[in-house]
Amino acid sequence: MGRRPEEESVVLPGEAGGWALGSLGAAANAVTVLRRSAWVLLLTGPALGAWALLAQPDVASGTAAVPERSAAAASSVSDAGPGGFAELFVSTYLEAGEGTQASLAAFLPGAETLALSAGPGSQVVEQVASVRMRAVSDGYWAVTVAARVRLVKAAPDKPGAPERTDVVMRYFRVPVRSGPGGTLTAVSLPAEVSAPPVGKAPALVYGQWAEARRTDAGVRTLGGFLSSYLAGEGELDRYMSPGSTLSPVVPAPYASVRLDRLAEYGTNAPGAAFPEGAEIPDGTRRRLLLGVTATDHAGVERPLTYALALKARDGRWEVEAVEAAPLLAVSAGSDATTDGSN
Repeated sequence: MGRRPEEESVVLPGEAGGWALGSLGAAANAVTVLRRSAWVLLLTGPALGAWALLAQPDVASGTAAVPERSAAAASSVSDAGPGGFAELFVSTYLEAGEGTQASLAAFLPGAETLALSAGPGSQVVEQVASVRMRAVSDGYWAVTVAARVRLVKAAPDKPGAPERTDVVMRYFRVPVRSGPGGTLTAVSLPAEVSAPPVGKAPALVYGQWAEARRTDAGVRTLGGFLSSYLAGEGELDRYMSPGSTLSPVVPAPYASVRLDRLAEYGTNAPGAAFPEGAEIPDGTRRRLLLGVTATDHAGVERPLTYALALKARDGRWEVEAVEAAPLLAVSAGSDATTDGSN
């Protein structure tokens, strides 16, 4: 009996994918197994597909889902590139000297031919930070960088030994251009400029500052909370609303904390609406700005400011939130405060 057409079309090489086939009989058996496996997959494919769909994790409720970046987040990322580039350029530029011009070429092509008369390291950059960024055009920025610079010169009584002078704050503006593939290049050398103007302090919505009085039950809660949060005294949970995930600062940076004064949203007399012994309805909230004095383990005092929210529960005050920023006053045309809560 002649071969079936499908058998004639089967090609059996001596080695398939690195697997050696010992004989034609073994090869025929292998083909039979493969053919049967293909039929099994064909018949069970729909069931397996349905199982895979049902077994997929719920992306909406899972933690592995990657949220889309907001426009604000994308903007901050794009701005960080030119700012960081300008900071590195200014730092390298200020510390460069004769013989180290090549270090500037990574920022400004052709800078290796610059004539620098100062010796390298004649001034030390202790800190740099971009303080202003203005978009000149698409992909082109003017970045102002602040630099804390210390001059280094030879000590008169010890020839060859460096003498460190006082630190000065200097400001430089750097033009930065974005090129193909997101590459950044300085258009020219930095230009030294005057310090940017200091803006006016924004108005806040809180009332007048007042002394923190222990007769205010909220002040007692705040005092215990701050001591636990910053100085490691006692359990933090006892001062927090249920469900809070706030953790104390570890290691505790201060030995003691004192609440000196506070201002409250909606009143110039913090706590006056809640006299000692009066019943406090559950859910009552207070938004407060705190003036704090913290003493570190060396005895050095440092003033701090916190914006907090208190909430009443079971007749006592609990810290509902350590807010991200104080509440700003709004313009006349707005109907709400600027909320800086977490």
